[in-house]
Amino acid sequence: MDDGPRTPSGIPVRAVYGPADRDADPPDPGIFPFTRGNFATGYRQKLWTFRQYSGFGTAEESNRRYRYLLEQGGTGLSVALDLPSQCGYDSDDPEVAEEVGRVGVAVDTLADAEILFAGIPLDRISTSFTVNGTAGILLALYVAAAERAGVPRAKLTGTIQNDILKEYASRGTWIWPPEPSLRLIADTVEFCAAEVPRFNAISVAGAHFRDAGATAVQEMAFTLADGITYCDTVLARGRMTIDEFASQISFFFYTHGDFFEEIAKYRAGRRRWATIVHERYGAKTERAAMFRFGCVAGGASLYAPQASNNVVRVAYEAMASVLGGVQSMFTAAWDEPFALPSEESATLALRTQQILAYETGVARVVDPLGGSYFVEALTDATEERIIEIMADIEAHGGMVRAIEDGYLQGLIADEAYRLHRRTEAGTHPVVGVNRYTSAEEPPDLAMYELDAEGQERQVKRLARVRAERDGAAVRTSLAVLSATAEGTGNLMPALIDCANAYCTIGEMVGALTEVWGEFRQPVVF
Repeated sequence: MDDGPRTPSGIPVRAVYGPADRDADPPDPGIFPFTRGNFATGYRQKLWTFRQYSGFGTAEESNRRYRYLLEQGGTGLSVALDLPSQCGYDSDDPEVAEEVGRVGVAVDTLADAEILFAGIPLDRISTSFTVNGTAGILLALYVAAAERAGVPRAKLTGTIQNDILKEYASRGTWIWPPEPSLRLIADTVEFCAAEVPRFNAISVAGAHFRDAGATAVQEMAFTLADGITYCDTVLARGRMTIDEFASQISFFFYTHGDFFEEIAKYRAGRRRWATIVHERYGAKTERAAMFRFGCVAGGASLYAPQASNNVVRVAYEAMASVLGGVQSMFTAAWDEPFALPSEESATLALRTQQILAYETGVARVVDPLGGSYFVEALTDATEERIIEIMADIEAHGGMVRAIEDGYLQGLIADEAYRLHRRTEAGTHPVVGVNRYTSAEEPPDLAMYELDAEGQERQVKRLARVRAERDGAAVRTSLAVLSATAEGTGNLMPALIDCANAYCTIGEMVGALTEVWGEFRQPVVF
């Protein structure tokens, strides 16, 4: 059996499965440990949230795209921020001039946030922010913008990614060292539990581990290990119980092309997280133990050669996500390997979800693959591997230690290299890349670039805000933020005050950096 086929994560797969390959049927959907889904009715009463990851240029441009996607049937927003906004720089900082508005929307102050969400019913639309280092600041801007639009914070729904640990290991938009970063994350968790109860304070994101080269099983194991670290951090304060905040922790993944492995990954992750929250933390409510996740169908699994093949890849990945029980999904556009999606390609990506939801019938039955000999056996084997990987991380000293000394980065780099070698050798088949290749010309696409006028408009707006705001209020709010950072109080009220004073992201980050310092990535050999 060891010489036979394996999943990309290395789990052996036999040709035939039968009753002997599982001990017993899992409990019905809606029953702990939720292997078959969190809710007994599945998607019958509520479909997953349809999102499209979008944001580019200035707030005006992105607002137009958001309105368009909602008009086309999107049911939630997924905000892409440019790198300066993610890393704590203002648009007029000469160090980041070339990156303003390039891979997401530029947000410097509350003025940008107000334009970005103008005319969008924030009390009825769920908004997700893929942001980590500056996540608490973006949450403050979102709360302030909503309240100025007449929407109380208690009615806001959505998610900030806010998962800094995976940034250290696989992506890079960190700002501060782990300890103060974890403190800020715990502050957002406590704040949301108390004042924004329908908003997820954190989306623990395995997607970027996967982007960096981790296998499906590693992606889930590392993500759950991160989730434990965040729960431990909040609980160590002694101010909240697991039942008071765990339901506002969500998860986020990539769905790749190995159909059944992805389904098993989600079923195994749901069961493992429920077990961890119940056994490790003693949760008393079922809601606290529920594993709720969003995903991307596409991303790193898409390729530039024969790019139209990506439409098919995304469709299969989206179906695997639904059969795995996703709560929120965005489908990548086929032209993502080349450029920011066009209006047409983004619409097709959204239509992929809509056809899946309304034409294929997959939403009629809860966990339709439950009881499959193969799926149940693969779920069990996947969970066993997840437990092994998590135990290895724990034995190494936990996620923070594994990141600080580069151990985790080394594991991911090794796996990325192995996948690259298999792809180069053709043993990992990719149609159009190393199988059935052709001399097809790249598609003729209109590439998006924030033009000089767009960047100038953004910088001029920032200058106008600086000139017109109350300078005394800015200085006072930043001083309070610094003093709070030096103490132990919750930082979110101070950040919201800074947002309302029209402090810039760069100014808020600068105030915190003066107290906390900056993170330096270890060198991994």
